[in-house]
Amino acid sequence: MKRSLAALIAFTAPGIALCLPANAAAPMRLTSHLSSPADLSALRNLEADWNHDVLSLSTTKADLLAWAVIPAAKGGWNLARHAAVTAEITNTGDHSVGVMLWVVGNPGWSAVQDTARLDPKEKRIFSCNLRATYPDGTPKLNPHDIPQVQVMLSEPVSANGKTHFSPKITRPVAIEVRNLAAEGDAPEWQRPTHKMDLPAMEDTAPAPGKRVRFRLAGDGDRIYAVLNLPTDWTPNAQFPVIVEYPGNFFFSPECYSSGLPDQCVIGYGITRGKGAICLSMPFVDRAAGKIAEDGWGNADDTADYALRMVEEICTRFGGDRQNVLLTGFSRGAIACGYIGLRNDRIAALWKGFHACQHYDGDGWRGATLSGALERAARFRGQAVFHTDNPQKTFQPLMDVMKVPVKWTQSGLRFHSTAMFLDDRPSTQELREWFWKLVQRPTP
Repeated sequence: MKRSLAALIAFTAPGIALCLPANAAAPMRLTSHLSSPADLSALRNLEADWNHDVLSLSTTKADLLAWAVIPAAKGGWNLARHAAVTAEITNTGDHSVGVMLWVVGNPGWSAVQDTARLDPKEKRIFSCNLRATYPDGTPKLNPHDIPQVQVMLSEPVSANGKTHFSPKITRPVAIEVRNLAAEGDAPEWQRPTHKMDLPAMEDTAPAPGKRVRFRLAGDGDRIYAVLNLPTDWTPNAQFPVIVEYPGNFFFSPECYSSGLPDQCVIGYGITRGKGAICLSMPFVDRAAGKIAEDGWGNADDTADYALRMVEEICTRFGGDRQNVLLTGFSRGAIACGYIGLRNDRIAALWKGFHACQHYDGDGWRGATLSGALERAARFRGQAVFHTDNPQKTFQPLMDVMKVPVKWTQSGLRFHSTAMFLDDRPSTQELREWFWKLVQRPTP
């Protein structure tokens, strides 16, 4: 997602709890493996306490939301016969607080949520529908494989009769989470035909078929790309390279987006893990020494990092410098032009672009149309492909680039990259276009 933090999340009313049948199975407790806050897999801008199965969370200030991540028990949660994940959440503080309860799928699947404003001392049952789908019916989750539940806090702001949730918490807030459980009977969940899973993220050495966090020498641990060598990778061979930028840091009913390269799926969706190297890029904040989840970081540093990383991959892993594609979703789609055409040196890398749901020139974070037209003139590639972008809006830029352009609609009707992990016509068209562009047979 590429939206600004000032308009991060907009909701009108608390979500409606899922109705469960009277004969529902006994709830499955999801916290029986926890004994202390140390068992949480992440704690951001929060203090936590665990006492008698009650998780207490509080903070006095947060610049980019605050959250706690409850990991699945060893061996995972199999929720394939449950209808929802629920929790009783109470505002124990003196100020109103926005609460998001997320059930997060494994790589390649999205997340489902329930969100509400809680006034001081207010208690509410939150319910996340495990069978939620995108508008076209594509499931958001695989209930067989849920790695975590995430509780997020934000600050409610009222404007024009609606409640918005600011990611910047400026007042002390506190909640208690009780009775986190899987509830309700549901028919055994059936996996959709041709739906793909990404390999799990690992902190290990690159190897065929693995997705790993990969760092340049001297960058430290906090700045990294994600490298996925294809399953058919061998030394002394050359492979096309797909470079991908992620969406912006954004959490709402429309989008679960961490802003990290870990969330990128387009390259894997194009290749299905074979025949090409997939490289997911960060936006770089050198001053802070970390990945910029929100915005561009420093755009020049981000472009320089891409140049260095692509060279590293081509030198060490056989990336084909003549066959490098740049792709991205939302903020990442804008980055195709805003970062990828920032100067003549980086512009020379790309044989083609693929952009999904946005592109350079819409004005976001300095990506003005006048600047985009100037950047478009630097393009030296051979073709461009757009997924879910309006041709009328971006055709003036394509006219400057002077290459063949394909436009397709995925039918997903949602701000997500889920369409690339199945065999729908728009994804098949993109795959065919890519292998023709790099002059390779489909693996």
